[in-house]
Amino acid sequence: MRDSEARERFAAARVARLGTAGADGVPHLVPVTFALSGDEIVFAVDHKPKRSTDLKRLRNITANPAVTFLVDAYDEDWTTLWWVRADGHATIHAESASAVAALCAKYAQYRERPPEGPVVRTEIHTWRHWAAS
Repeated sequence: MRDSEARERFAAARVARLGTAGADGVPHLVPVTFALSGDEIVFAVDHKPKRSTDLKRLRNITANPAVTFLVDAYDEDWTTLWWVRADGHATIHAESASAVAALCAKYAQYRERPPEGPVVRTEIHTWRHWAAS
C-alpha cells in the first residue's frame, strides 16, 4: 500500500483506536471518532455516555502527550487485511471551532449535536502501515 492510500484509508475509517499511557507508563486503549486534517488528527469529548467526565485518556495526555491511533480492516479473507497507525503529540484545548467543524463534516451525529467537551489535536510525526496484498 502506498503512503497516500494509507492516509486515505485512515481518513475514511469511522473509528480509530487511541492509545495513550500515563506517567506510570500503563497503556490505555479506547475507540474514538476522529477527523484527519493534513497531518493532524482531531477528536472531542462528546455527549455519548461515559462513566465520568474525568476521562483517563485526557489525564494520560496531560501527563504524557505521546499518543498513537490505529485503524484496521479485518476479514476472513486474509489477503484483504490492512492497518494504518499514526503516532504523534497530542494537546488538549477547551474548544476548537475548526476541529468541531471537521468532526461535524464527517459524522452526521455531530451535525445534529456538536461536541461540547474538550478537543484533542494531535500533530502526527510518524505514519506506519501494512497491507496483506
